Amino acid sequence: MVLPAKCLCIILLLALVGGCSQKIRYPGRTGSGTEPTQQPYVINGRTYYPIPSAEGYRETGIASWYGPGFDGRLTANGETYDMDKMTAAHKTLPMGTVLLVRNLENGRSAVVRINDRGPFARNRIIDLSRAAATRLDMLQQGTARVEIVAMAESSGRKGRQAAVRGKHRDFDQGEFYIQVGAFASRENARRLARRFAARGRNVKIQGFYPRHDGTFLYRVLVYSGSSLKAAERDRKMLETSGYRDAFVIAL
Repeated sequence: MVLPAKCLCIILLLALVGGCSQKIRYPGRTGSGTEPTQQPYVINGRTYYPIPSAEGYRETGIASWYGPGFDGRLTANGETYDMDKMTAAHKTLPMGTVLLVRNLENGRSAVVRINDRGPFARNRIIDLSRAAATRLDMLQQGTARVEIVAMAESSGRKGRQAAVRGKHRDFDQGEFYIQVGAFASRENARRLARRFAARGRNVKIQGFYPRHDGTFLYRVLVYSGSSLKAAERDRKMLETSGYRDAFVIAL
């Protein structure tokens, strides 16, 4: 279910491009040549100050998502919102910031690019596209507790393909696994694990309780390596091999 906070988000993004009944009040310009999306703005009497750089940025809180009612409308940086692309809205991060979003409730992760402002509901830190929410398996819940970490920043302007400059964090220091299955039966999990072990893959079985479901499950995790990009390539290969629900987990 898409939550009412999204309405506030769309009010903001339309105001930024000049087509809404509620206009954003800018307290003042931050200097010549400053991008409009980097200027302070006011929503419901509260002033938000975009930060100049995402370097070292890390935040934990509640994520939500916005979808069909906003598809095709303009985002805060002037792009056309496509709910099937990996994008997101944040109140203060620079446009084009590339984020790793990790669902703390199930271990799934996704990489998104900031191209919008919001959400403005209390206790929400990021608004994700439908594609990103699907990747994090939070579509039905509507919200999830997440960690967001800045990976890089974009030097592009609105409507252009952004060029990424500089990594903010070395994600090659982590351990990435691909979840290829989850079972209520431990024996079924072992059967799948043996199949991958026979191919020479490092595989482990991990028990967990999904936050939105009280059923205890055994998930089969195939080790991919220390690179997130390599893990994504591995996931796609497994997906095309018949493991359609495969996704990346960082441990």
